[in-house]
Amino acid sequence: MRIVAGTFGSRKLHTLDGNSTRPTSDKIRGAIYSRIGPYFDGGVMLDLFGGSGAMGFEALSRGMDEVYFGDLEPKAIAVIKANAAALGVMERSHIHRCDYRKLLSYLHEQQCCFDFIYVDPPYRLKIIEAILIQVEQFALLKDGGSIVCESLKEDNLPVSCGHLVQVKESLYGITKITYYTRRAL
Repeated sequence: MRIVAGTFGSRKLHTLDGNSTRPTSDKIRGAIYSRIGPYFDGGVMLDLFGGSGAMGFEALSRGMDEVYFGDLEPKAIAVIKANAAALGVMERSHIHRCDYRKLLSYLHEQQCCFDFIYVDPPYRLKIIEAILIQVEQFALLKDGGSIVCESLKEDNLPVSCGHLVQVKESLYGITKITYYTRRAL
């Protein structure tokens, strides 16, 4: 796996062994960033189910100032830390090992607000709508910010959730990428 574009373009990333995670392919990452970026003039991102951290490191490579990574798996956290160290971005990477609900609550308590949130839970959990509700309840996304959700293509995600409005869906094999933006009322 490699970073697609930006400052760290073509740099290889460490990945997790086995099939405990499902990394987002270079093709899908490139398509997502082409849609929402492709480059950023600063900002803060949340990579909620970090895995190897590829989505967050791509955001840093493309100009985000900071990324918050969350994952419950110790091996994933170790890989995210190794990638952050290899890229020299430890000070811009906030790495949290905890359940997504606890992380979202903690970020709310810390009054964090994000420009971009990437949500890619294990497909079998079917929790994206609950995450959207919690993000909206805690006001974790800035007006005009983007949430991108990765799910199975047959999953039906809400058209809206409070201020969050679905703006696009794209299919890649068995994967559906759903884009939301936060609109002020």
